[in-house]
Order: sequence, then structure tokens, then C-alpha cells
Amino acid sequence: MAGKSILSPSIASRLVVIAFLAMAGLAGIGLAWSVLLDYARNPINPRCGECSVTVEIAKGTNFRTAMSLLREKGVIGNEFLFSILARLRKAPQHIRAGEYEISLLNSPDDLLRKLVRGEIKGYRIPFPEGFTVRQVAERLSAWNLVDYKTFLARARDPGLLDSLKIKGDSVEGYLYPETYIFTRSMGEEEIIRFMVRQFRKHQRPDWEALARRHGMTLEEIVILASIIEKEAALSEEKPIISAVFHNRLKKGMLLQSDPTVIYDIPDFDGNLKKSHLSKNMPHNTYVHKGLPPGPICNPGVDSIDAALRPAAVPYLFFVARNDGSHHFSTTLSHHREAVLKYQIRKEK
Repeated sequence: MAGKSILSPSIASRLVVIAFLAMAGLAGIGLAWSVLLDYARNPINPRCGECSVTVEIAKGTNFRTAMSLLREKGVIGNEFLFSILARLRKAPQHIRAGEYEISLLNSPDDLLRKLVRGEIKGYRIPFPEGFTVRQVAERLSAWNLVDYKTFLARARDPGLLDSLKIKGDSVEGYLYPETYIFTRSMGEEEIIRFMVRQFRKHQRPDWEALARRHGMTLEEIVILASIIEKEAALSEEKPIISAVFHNRLKKGMLLQSDPTVIYDIPDFDGNLKKSHLSKNMPHNTYVHKGLPPGPICNPGVDSIDAALRPAAVPYLFFVARNDGSHHFSTTLSHHREAVLKYQIRKEK
């Protein structure tokens, strides 16, 4: 008959119940999704202010262990929601090892992005011109980024030196001086390689050709530059000091540079004695003619430029004026007068 339902009352009731349950299920899913989004986008701890937590995830750590570590550090409040969010973001397979500095004002979403991108905590460390390998190792070990003895051992490793194309028994001279950002996961060899790469980046194409004009190799220029770096306090005096050493080398004179003596004195206390000057040490240019066997520090580019482009002056001697500058002389008699004026009389 027209207008009469083809469904029995029992079937219709069941459909109503199914529709109701479906709507309730959708509502529940919507509510769950809303809760997850709210968790994902809000700060980990909004009452924390500016506080942050440092967490180190070791190499080989699986996602479950990493979550436990984050929970112990107070970074994860709700492990269940974080786990769901991480899996939705496909993060468990992509979290990178390293040391992280995590602000508790970041959201769990921010945290997952940081872990997946490997935004590891970096340490900004300056290395001034003239630092020795030992000083570099001391500064890095003070930040707990390297082991001091291991760093020095790697700095003299023949295999590493060969791979870096350094002709010598140490990376001394080739650890480019500037401010670096290093991470705790890098280790001794990676840091050494990074600093040497910076030296190569700043190496100019004409350096080797200019070195040959002086009858020297680039390695010898770096040695000379390291002495200039230690002797000169004023940049404008570097080409003049360079000229003094070039002139002495041409005449077969001893370089007689105090810093070359100091380099071989362990734990130097600042008091250079006459007995030091006559001691037979490898880098002592009061005893050995010519350049020392290797650099005595890590020079900057201006010292290398000075070694390559000495001033056109006839000087053979210089003495400190005790104000950062030097007095230069051509003859030994004039030099002795300057020493008397600026050093001996001052000491009296």
C-alpha cells in the first residue's frame, strides 16, 4: 500500500541504534583528535618560565628508551599521547642521537621536529690567533667536548695527518683560529678535521706561488707565520718583523726568536731565562739555524700574508718597547743600544 514503511519496527529500531552509535563514535574520535591536537600544540610546561632541560640521546638508542629518558627529565608529561603523536609524525625511525637543549615552553610538536632534524646543542667557542694545539685541547676539554690527551694524540696521528695533506708531525699551524660552534657528539678527530678544513677554505690560490718566490714551501711559510704571530702584538708591524726573519734567513743568521724557545718549555711560567736560550730543544732558534721543524702556534691569515709579503726594509734586529710595539735596527751596535734603552734600564 502507498505510504506504508517497508521496514518492520524492529529493523528500524536497530538502524536508529546503529546510527546513534556511529554518531557517538565519530564524536569520540573527534574529541580524541581534539585532545591530541591540544597536547601537540601547547607548551610542555607552560608554568616553567624560561627553564630548559639538557638531554643526551646516545647513538643506538631506540625510540622507547629515548622516551623513557625524556620522561625522566620531565620533558614528556603524557607518554601515551606523545607516543601516538610521534607515530603519526613517523618520528620513531628518524630521531637522531646527540645532546639537546629543550625549552619546556616548546610544544611536543616542536620537540619532535627538533629530534628528527637533529638540532643538537652547540657550544660557541673562540680560538684566538696564536693558540697552540695544547691550548686548543685545553679549551675544548674545559667544555667537556674532548679528552685532552686523546686530542693531542689525534693531532699527531700520522694517518690523520696524511689524510689532511699536512706535511709534518702535528696539525699545529693548521687549526684555523676563529669562533666555532661544536657539538658534544663530534669527538676529537671530527673537530680537528673541521678546523683544518677552515684553514683550507681561507688558503688563497697565490700562497704557494708567493712562497716559491722566497725559495720556500707553503709549509715553511706557515712555520714562519707562526713565529710572526707570536712575536707581533700590532698587525702593522707584522710585515716588518717578517722582513727581519727573511733577512736573517738569507744571511744564514740564527733567528733567535724567544717564542720558539718557550714552545718547548712545558708549563712555562712566563720567566724566560738565559739557560733556556742555550738549551738544545727542537724549536730553539737560538741553537738551531733556519726555521724550526714545525709551527709553534696556529697563525691567522694576516700573519701568513706577512710571511709571504715582508716589508722592503733592511732590519736584522728588533726589541720590544714594552708597549706592544718594537724598535727595529739594522746593525748589532744599534740593537744593543735599543736593548739597553728598552730592556736593561727598564729592569733596573
